[in-house]
Amino acid sequence: MNLELKDQLFLVGGATSGFGKAVAEALISESAKVIVVARGKEKLLEQYANEPLVEIVEGDITQHATIEQLKKIVGDRQLHGILVNAGGPPAKTVLETTLEDWDDAYQKILRWKVELTQAFVPSMIKAGYGRLVYVESSSVKQPIENLVLSTSLRLAVVGMVKTLSQEIAKSGVTLNILGPGSHNTPAIDRLYVKKSEQTGLPFDEVKKNAIQQIPVGALGEATDFASLAVWLLSKNSRYITGQTMLVDGGMVKGTL
Repeated sequence: MNLELKDQLFLVGGATSGFGKAVAEALISESAKVIVVARGKEKLLEQYANEPLVEIVEGDITQHATIEQLKKIVGDRQLHGILVNAGGPPAKTVLETTLEDWDDAYQKILRWKVELTQAFVPSMIKAGYGRLVYVESSSVKQPIENLVLSTSLRLAVVGMVKTLSQEIAKSGVTLNILGPGSHNTPAIDRLYVKKSEQTGLPFDEVKKNAIQQIPVGALGEATDFASLAVWLLSKNSRYITGQTMLVDGGMVKGTL
């Protein structure tokens, strides 16, 4: 399928690893122009320095200064889409968390997404077009063990995105959420490490047991996730907004 993304401009957070990297690479393969953001300058240069369609921004997208930098870089150009993506908080149970953990999770998961959204959506509305895809977690549909900080604040993101999607539904700007389950990315290992600490089982055994619980029988790959994300970032998704879609190998059993 030709997604007709040639020369369109996209912003991709967390672009040196996992889902961000896979989506950035998929957009580049579609001849889109991509502003990639990540904290590691060496990885950014290693992965994207030779890509003529890519602009590199070193910075933490969860911080105000980086968002201000991105606004200046985009300038008066039309921004067609954003992959709203960054890392999450540590794996903890409810009783292990401190109030400082909750304050930090608010910043890492919710606050910056509100700021980024408010920074770019008005210009998209003015242009009559825009696509935002928020990378959250399948835990917003079915809580995952040891991820209370992530689950709680990501549910707040769902509420914000759903509300805004209704407020601007006729504008040509869509906002959707993708909830990944267990994928073969660095982020998943923190759950296996935590479970290993709790049970005393070796990391490899914990991982093997977890994979056996996935209905399709395997971890997802970042490219699986990216194929849907890039479609949602294209004009083909014009009739989908305010939705939370899971990419989880069938783990969530609920029908809603």
